[in-house]
Amino acid sequence: MKAVVLAGGEGIRLRPLTSNLPKPMIPILNRPFLERLLLRLKEHGVGEVALALSYLPEVVKSRFGDGDGLGVRLFYPQEERPLGTAGAVKNWAIHLNDAFFVFNGDIFTDLDLGQVLRFHREKQAKATIVLTQVEDPTAYGVVEMDPSGRVKRFVEKPPADQANSRWVNAGTYVLEPEVLEHIPAGKHSMFERGLFPLLVEMGVPVYGYPSRAYWMDLGTPRNYLQVHRDLLLGGASFIGGSNLVGQRSMVRPDGEMVQEGVWVGAGCRIAPDVRLKPPVALGPRCVVESGAQVLGPLVMGAECIVGAGAVVDGALLWDRVQVGPKATLTRCIVAGGVVVGAGVTVGPGCVLADGVVVEEGNHLGDGVVLWPGKHLEAGSLTRA
Repeated sequence: MKAVVLAGGEGIRLRPLTSNLPKPMIPILNRPFLERLLLRLKEHGVGEVALALSYLPEVVKSRFGDGDGLGVRLFYPQEERPLGTAGAVKNWAIHLNDAFFVFNGDIFTDLDLGQVLRFHREKQAKATIVLTQVEDPTAYGVVEMDPSGRVKRFVEKPPADQANSRWVNAGTYVLEPEVLEHIPAGKHSMFERGLFPLLVEMGVPVYGYPSRAYWMDLGTPRNYLQVHRDLLLGGASFIGGSNLVGQRSMVRPDGEMVQEGVWVGAGCRIAPDVRLKPPVALGPRCVVESGAQVLGPLVMGAECIVGAGAVVDGALLWDRVQVGPKATLTRCIVAGGVVVGAGVTVGPGCVLADGVVVEEGNHLGDGVVLWPGKHLEAGSLTRA
């Protein structure tokens, strides 16, 4: 089985986390999302994957190479210009000679791919679109089907009083190679507004696969943080290179489970009086000093330091973050190499990009965003 992963987006909505990192490489439980996706595809029998890259492609290539370390064969189609979702797959068409998967590289889901493939074959579909149900369909492209699941039409961002369905495109497809003949070669083309409506108009059997699997668009900081909360609290499952625990096959974070819901990586040093409230996942070689509180759901990357008396509550920390004594971080995202000074407060919804330095005495209220390399001098932001 083969697959194409559309991983070329710039991650504009995730900025500044994606200023220096491709969106598919943001860490999920301390491993790049793309790595977890590729391992999951391997577990479902996908042996060859083409990664359609555009933004910072060398970051991906240098990490995964030919895929040998993951047990899948990786290929990197070249695009002279952006070709869109359908155009990127058309660019690899010569290598696709049987039914294959297509994935958006920013969707986190625990979808059963085997069931989707069986549905596709049972329906003798030429294209199967996985669908997810949303509360408010007005911001999406709605898919309307007949009772058998065959797609009747697509309605792009319908007004609330005209939305006859709450099923929307979930960003996973199974396609037969012959449908690619209807995509113009070398031109920008989209599945959502180009190929799929055309196939339906032509009478080609296009089916929707309604799925109630966990589904989250990773494209915003809020959603990115929520995925970690859901994983740690057992609301989502996602096979991808980790041992599985619990009734929902929740991903088990790397490291040793030292108590129920607390995973600690190799080489960590945690003072005896530290308060650890599950669920918490610490990467390797972290240091948590005396009197600190680490309160879940929380993920901390490798080589982080939490100073004496600091409180880190519901946050997501990447690698090598330094949290000063008596600092407080609450439900925020802190990227790699950030330094948070003594007594600093970082409020809910804040995003600190890689290399940020916040000196002592600063109070970052809810939703403050600091871009890569920003240096906030002592006392620059204080409480009103």
